[in-house]
Amino acid sequence: MQSFKLIPYTFLVGLLISSSCVSNPSEPKKQESNILRAFSRDLKLDTATFAAGCFWCIEASFEQIEGVIEAVSGYAGGTKNNAKYDLVSSGKTAHAEAVQIYYDPNKISYETLLDILFTAHDPTQLNRQGPDVGKQYRSVVFYHNQSQKIITSQKIKDISPSFVNPIVTLVEPLITFYPAEEYHQDYEKKNPNQPYVLNVSKPKIDLVARKFKALLKVSK
Repeated sequence: MQSFKLIPYTFLVGLLISSSCVSNPSEPKKQESNILRAFSRDLKLDTATFAAGCFWCIEASFEQIEGVIEAVSGYAGGTKNNAKYDLVSSGKTAHAEAVQIYYDPNKISYETLLDILFTAHDPTQLNRQGPDVGKQYRSVVFYHNQSQKIITSQKIKDISPSFVNPIVTLVEPLITFYPAEEYHQDYEKKNPNQPYVLNVSKPKIDLVARKFKALLKVSK
């Protein structure tokens, strides 16, 4: 299993100051989860929910994969009944930045989604990913059913020998997922030249694209 090379510390300091996974435009919030769940049921899709650092990177990594119908940035795993970016970033709600993935199980399996997840981030980093530090950037697989729980636990056991350090990914039941504000959705597509996207997101997205080349969507 290949891990990401760490960006030099001096560069990270500058990157954190100028362009971390932070943005504050005032745009309306994306439609709530019940609409997305209805959409999923109508198309007979399955759902996976992962936290793995900044959701910009993870959303874009999955949306390039055939069989993934939609990936939505949001928040999960918290202790409060609502979640907004400023509150999550402050640590007051205990949520993690997460991505909910709606996928066609006839085209891609849950196990393959896990393979992509563990390529798109470093599961041995505790409460951080690269320049993003804090519990909101923790690594979590939020399972939707017992089957996902069993598959995830076995996957972690199988890939652990490939890492030098222990995997710290948590495996927890999904209670509630809150879609993030609209400006966070498809952030990489909307802001391809943003410094964080170029220096942090893009390398991860490209790594997934190289490793899972056969699974990439065909451009029309």
